[in-house]
Parts: sequence; C-alpha cells; structure tokens
Amino acid sequence: MARRETPEINAGSMADIAFLLLIFFLVTTTMNVDSGVSKKLSEKPPADYVPPIIKEKNIFEVNINRNNELLVEGERMDIKDLQEATITFIDNGGGEGKVEEGVATGPCTYCKGERSEKSSDHPNKAIISVQSDRLTEYGTYLAVQDQLLKAYRELRNRLSMEKYKTPFPELEEAYKKDKQNESLKKKVEDIKTSYPQIISDAEPTN
Repeated sequence: MARRETPEINAGSMADIAFLLLIFFLVTTTMNVDSGVSKKLSEKPPADYVPPIIKEKNIFEVNINRNNELLVEGERMDIKDLQEATITFIDNGGGEGKVEEGVATGPCTYCKGERSEKSSDHPNKAIISVQSDRLTEYGTYLAVQDQLLKAYRELRNRLSMEKYKTPFPELEEAYKKDKQNESLKKKVEDIKTSYPQIISDAEPTN
C-alpha cells in the first residue's frame, strides 16, 4: 500500500498576518512617559552672602500637606483656582519695584491688579514659596507647579501681546531660531524682566 504524502502548509500568509499584528500593536500601544517640571535650580550662594530683607506681603505661601490638600496663604484652595490666585498676587502692583543702586524702579505701570497694600509691591518683588510634605504625592506637587508656571505664562503672554502684538511663545521661538537678532533678544528679555519667574521650593516638612 503506497504511503500518502502529507501536504505542506503554506506559512507565507501567517507571516504576513503576524507582521500586520506587530505593526498594529506598535501603533496603538501607549507608553508611559515620565512627567516633570522644567526648572532652573538656583546656584549655591557664597559664604559671605547676606540675604535681603523681604516683606511678608511679597511672599505668596503655597503649602501641600501629606493628604495632598492645598493651603494658600493659610486657607484651603482647589488646585484649579491656584493659577488665578497667583496671577492676582504677582500682578498686584501695590508699591515700588526692586531697589537698584539705592534707587527704586518705581511702581508697576503695566500691572492690572487692584494695587492692594496687603499684596505684592511689584512683579519683580513677588516671591512664590512652595512647601510640601515628604508624604505629598508627586503628581499633586507637579499639578501645583504646573498651575504656578501657567500663571507666569499668561502674564508674560498678555504683556507681549500688548507691547509687541505677538504671543510670547512665538517671540521666544523666533529668537531661538535667530540668536543674533538683537531686537528679538531685547523683547524677550523685556518680558521676562517684567515678570521674572521667582518660585522658591522650601524644605519639605516631615
């Protein structure tokens, strides 16, 4: 009795299907991306450095406790309201600016705030002090920092539109592409100097 030969299976189509499935999973799969805050760390001051005297009203205290609750100036606040509260503080313009060579820079002429005597004197004197607990969740800390940075971005963008009719991100991007352009450099420095980003991270509490 003659042996019956086993027919071969064409695996070519299986390879095509496997390749298509591989492409499908590569395209549709999402990968976790580490989040963070872009900040420039301050340099260590020299040994003989004498810190300046800062008025209490020029410090905006933001605290995050171990329960991830936000306390702003001693009162509870939702994170979604932090940006507006920060803008109100920075943009108050209730006094004189920094003293340079013994002469104050004068009141803020571009501020839109209420000029309250109980709030910051000038954007270049306004300090945001952030203090968290060692048990504060990292996500909450990032959310708070994001709201603070959004406040500065909104103020800088507003001033840039008023003075140069250009959104500040576009102004920065144009300068990055043309570093030799002195006009763009002065405009970018003007906006950053008008609203300097002064955020201080205090030592976390236990």
